Amino acid sequence: MKIYRIVIIMMLVSFTGNITAQQTPAPKQSEAVTIVGAKAHLGNGEVIENSLIIFENGKITQVMDALTTKMQYRGEIINAEGKHVYPGFIAPNSTLGLVEIAAVRATDDEDEIGEMLPHLRSLIAYNAESKIVESMRPNGVLIGQITPRGGTVSGTSSIVQFDAWNWEDAAIKNDDGLHINWPNSFKRGRWWLGEERGMKPNKEYADQVLKLTQFFNNSRAFLAGEQKEIHLPFKAMETVFTGQKKVYIHVNGEKEILDAIQFKKDQNLKDLVLVGAYNAHKVIDKLKENNIAVLAQRPHLTPNNDGDHYDASYKLAKTLFNAGILVGLESSGQMETMNTRNLPFYAGTVAAHGMDKEDALKLITSNTAKILGIDEFVGTLEQGKDATLFISDGDALDMRGNIITKAFIQGREVSLESHQTELYHRYSNKYKTQKENQIEK
Repeated sequence: MKIYRIVIIMMLVSFTGNITAQQTPAPKQSEAVTIVGAKAHLGNGEVIENSLIIFENGKITQVMDALTTKMQYRGEIINAEGKHVYPGFIAPNSTLGLVEIAAVRATDDEDEIGEMLPHLRSLIAYNAESKIVESMRPNGVLIGQITPRGGTVSGTSSIVQFDAWNWEDAAIKNDDGLHINWPNSFKRGRWWLGEERGMKPNKEYADQVLKLTQFFNNSRAFLAGEQKEIHLPFKAMETVFTGQKKVYIHVNGEKEILDAIQFKKDQNLKDLVLVGAYNAHKVIDKLKENNIAVLAQRPHLTPNNDGDHYDASYKLAKTLFNAGILVGLESSGQMETMNTRNLPFYAGTVAAHGMDKEDALKLITSNTAKILGIDEFVGTLEQGKDATLFISDGDALDMRGNIITKAFIQGREVSLESHQTELYHRYSNKYKTQKENQIEK
């Protein structure tokens, strides 16, 4: 039997090619690292043209101008003259690690059956060995908020770093927030059921909002009672009501945003973040009045409405930022797992449409860290924060300059190889060899 098993395994390998997995996570930082000479983009709007950055034991110990200091270099010295250094980019509202192959149900853990699912934890379904996750690092995306989908109340997100053995190692903030998909006041006609095509009022909108309100009210009543029976959804709402979890409402329409703001008041929610928020620029005063942050939809989308300007998506984050709203960028939507790696280029697009480049950088570093509640240890290059950063040959918000040479997560130098870079090298060598053979002939 053992011989037969060995033969079968060998046959499978021959048919499927090499069996590969994610690279082994980097070991804990063992010696200090000094990066000298790079243009440092601190993530808070400041730039040091010729910087000196030292980190050890996973933490940044020095960030200063190399020209005005006599600080002694420590440990490994990296000469980054002519290059750029950035804090690791943060991808909020992402399904990375929850879906590997969309067409294969066994690899899709982004949602579950049901409408009110606050007890679901995306973290325990997170696949730290995902090939998609490892493909984020070569673009500088080193941290993500892993977020469930589906239902009205989707469940709880958690924040992870992208170099880990398992979800326990990956987690840097467990169960940070509850995610709600707000109902739409308009819906698209279902032609296959004989309905008229196009958008039309959603007659069930009021009932859907009422159902959500009743769920929150019932949860409060349960938690205030004796709780003789176990009710996981109601019990999971306790940390929402105490303010330990943020509430992320995924919403786009103007009316819906106003209703969500009223919902925050009615439910006395401490911390509310709007996700997507396509029409948020129409209710800026309300957002400021209620201290609501926004994770703006990715700029590489066409306008939602016929009368919108062609560049409405490009300018949304800039408009909110200029008005004093705390805003970051997210990348959900069609093909979102693939599009997450384009996060730096979304910020670059916002900058190309009028926003200062260093302010655009905040949208995927310090601002996002503040919104997610992790700014105490990531988001900027500052003394005392995690050494989660990378070195790029050029401007990391530009496809032409985003060439990452080294990346560190909590001081550990992580691999920049992925199955995609392996294929790139494989086929580059193939055609290089063919060309050399033709020259010889």
